[in-house]
Amino acid sequence: MSDIGDWFRSIPAITRYWFAATVAVPLVGKLGLISPAYFFLWPEAFLYRFQIWRPITATFYFPVGPGTGFLYLVNLYFLYQYSTRLETGAFDGRPADYLFMLLFNWICIVITGLAMDMQLLMIPLIMSVLYVWAQLNRDMIVSFWFGTRFKACYLPWVILGFNYIIGGSVINELIGNLVGHLYFFLMFRYPMDLGGRNFLSTPQFFSLKGSLQPLPSFPINLP
Repeated sequence: MSDIGDWFRSIPAITRYWFAATVAVPLVGKLGLISPAYFFLWPEAFLYRFQIWRPITATFYFPVGPGTGFLYLVNLYFLYQYSTRLETGAFDGRPADYLFMLLFNWICIVITGLAMDMQLLMIPLIMSVLYVWAQLNRDMIVSFWFGTRFKACYLPWVILGFNYIIGGSVINELIGNLVGHLYFFLMFRYPMDLGGRNFLSTPQFFSLKGSLQPLPSFPINLP
């Protein structure tokens, strides 16, 4: 147990809380401590019954069962791997900037979820983070299942296809990729590559010690 505790404490703070919530909320639903019906993002309940917690619980909840357990574990692994890499890489020492990225992506996903009647938001948010990491490390060679190797920029689309095979849908992954692309374009490509205005900046009230330094310029070579 001490090894598990040491591993858990070694996870960077924001990823650690996100990971813990994504384990705890499905467990609460699985054990029947709270009915899973209260976790889904139902537009009518959120907009007209003022059940304002639903966008949050829908981000952490996933119905774990015999047919969905593998998909859940795979995406939990993606959360741990790529959120950790992003938080300790491009956003190292800038927790407020990373938290703002998650908030921006989450708001976009919630709005899309309400418009498209998407009841669960866990996978889209994970995929949006994975997409940003893949674009910032687009020329890195990554390994996937069965020893396949390719550039990181293709990883979100490979995972989209992989999740389609094991889960039967690509809507969640596609929305996550599109939201991740929106953040990446507004934060990195448009102001840095195209010389445009910087539309995204971390608000002052997000300020954490050392987190509001300007983000570094990454060598982004997009086609």
